[in-house]
Amino acid sequence: MISAKKTFIALAAAALILSSCESMNKTQKGAAIGTAGGAAIGAVIGKAAGNAGLGAVIGAAVGGGTGAVIGKKMDKQAAEIENKVPGAKVERVGEGIVVEFNSKILFGFDQSKLSADAKQNLDKLYTILTEYPDTDIEIQGHTDNTGTEAYNQTLSERRAGEVSTYLKSKGLASNRIKVVGHSFHVPIASNDTPEGRMENRRVNFIITANDKMVNDAKKEAGEN
Repeated sequence: MISAKKTFIALAAAALILSSCESMNKTQKGAAIGTAGGAAIGAVIGKAAGNAGLGAVIGAAVGGGTGAVIGKKMDKQAAEIENKVPGAKVERVGEGIVVEFNSKILFGFDQSKLSADAKQNLDKLYTILTEYPDTDIEIQGHTDNTGTEAYNQTLSERRAGEVSTYLKSKGLASNRIKVVGHSFHVPIASNDTPEGRMENRRVNFIITANDKMVNDAKKEAGEN
């Protein structure tokens, strides 16, 4: 069980990341994440913030000078995705990147087959991901609350799996990819309106440092 003290630290870290504090840049915020601890704390933050991507990023955080080096590398990759993938919403969080595609960009309503336009967007993202090979990628599928939990769980997994299969068919290494379906359990908007349900139907890419990037960053930061 996570202690109350650790939970408080985790929530404080979440507030730091999500704040718009002018005194810290994104790389410095990335360096601060490590004080929150590992994957268990990341899960607490993700739940508290209602953002599974945030929890996944913070759960993978290293912190310290190493985290600052990783953050700088992620700044560059995030900027490239934002500039070259018009269908993507890009957010830099701590030591990672959250890339969101609204499902209407990728799929037809209640479908899991990629459209031609979707493949064009994913082709652009694939090119950038191959330019930065030292990252792990978690692909998360999300739905609205129309239908049963079981149906939406399957749909969220199919959509994330379809994206994963397509990227691997292009040549992206399968050992970099993890696929997760969240059904309708992590909404980012109200499911009480058509507009909110549309926002909740999405696929997220959670990009974090792999072991090689972490080890290289440790050397660069002099923390090896």
